[in-house]
Amino acid sequence: MTVKRIVANIAAAYVEEVGTFYSELFGLTAVMDHGWIVTLASEEVARTQLGIASEGGSGAPVPDLSIEVEDVDAVHQRALRLGHGIVYPLTDEPWGVRRFYLRDPTGKLLNILSHID
Repeated sequence: MTVKRIVANIAAAYVEEVGTFYSELFGLTAVMDHGWIVTLASEEVARTQLGIASEGGSGAPVPDLSIEVEDVDAVHQRALRLGHGIVYPLTDEPWGVRRFYLRDPTGKLLNILSHID
C-alpha cells in the first residue's frame, strides 16, 4: 500500500479569515473552495511525512503543524510585518534547522522552519 498524501485539516469557524492568514504568510493559493472548506496549495511537491513527538525540541511544545519554507528569515519578517505574534523566537537549532513558532487565528501552534545549509 502507498500513501499518496496526508492533508492537514484545520477546524475554523471563519474559513475565509484563516485561509487569508495562510495565503498572506506563505503565498499559498486556493485550489478548491466549497465555502465550508478551502484547500490551499503551493506548486512544490514534497514527500509525505508524519511527525510523532514527545516534545518540540529544545524544550518547546510539540507544534500542531511544521511548515518548511525556502527562506525562514523572510517569512519571519513577513509575520512581524503582518502583526503575528512570535511565540518561540527565530533560532538556529542544534539539529540543523532555523525556525520560529507562531499561532494561526484558530490557535494552532506552527513551527516555521528552513534547513541550515
